[in-house]
Amino acid sequence: MVQPIIEMKNVDLSLGSGAARVHILKKLSLQIYPGEAVGLVGPSGSGKSTLLMTMAGLERPDSGSIVIENTVLDHLNEDQLARFRGARIGIVFQSFHLIATMTALENVAIPLELAGHNDAFERAALELKAVGLEHRLHHYPSQMSGGEQQRVAIARALATSPAILIADEPTGNLDSQTGLEIVSLIFRLREERGTTLVLVTHDESLAARCDRRIHLRSGHIEKDERLVPIAAHS
Repeated sequence: MVQPIIEMKNVDLSLGSGAARVHILKKLSLQIYPGEAVGLVGPSGSGKSTLLMTMAGLERPDSGSIVIENTVLDHLNEDQLARFRGARIGIVFQSFHLIATMTALENVAIPLELAGHNDAFERAALELKAVGLEHRLHHYPSQMSGGEQQRVAIARALATSPAILIADEPTGNLDSQTGLEIVSLIFRLREERGTTLVLVTHDESLAARCDRRIHLRSGHIEKDERLVPIAAHS
């Protein structure tokens, strides 16, 4: 029997304080299996991005539990959580989050250096080649297009060979043609590496390429559609 790679049980989370405090995730439970591609969809304010950040350990739930690869995240302190995330979870954001004063090569080498790899720059160069940017190693973010910056961000997210890739609106800041290219790249790399993919998107065509499409509304899972049988990943 296939065991989930991500398991969330009764996760509750509110953000803000006082009168501004908002109850975002409401007793949410979810299982995601190894190698799956899962699309999170729903209206603005439904909790999609917060769910993603909680899954990555970037937000701590008020209650409930999150288990990733048999590691209980609530048992980890901040340093342990950062190390675990750095090794096992790659994250791609809508706005790239590259370091402006570093080249593409340096941006991708950072997580490898933090993970203790002596060949960080050699590995970073290979990751940039995998996303089609071997000719842009020494360019800074300001010298690259949005699509190229997102390719660098994808290379950085996958550099440590994480088991899970999390993407929050990865095409949100790109034109439609560049967005299609980035989507194809993400799905190709995910397929080649057997990575579990969880992404937030407003793009129904992107969500339709996933194995599962999960609809959120007001902090609840409204519908969980399996588009590809789980047997395909066992």
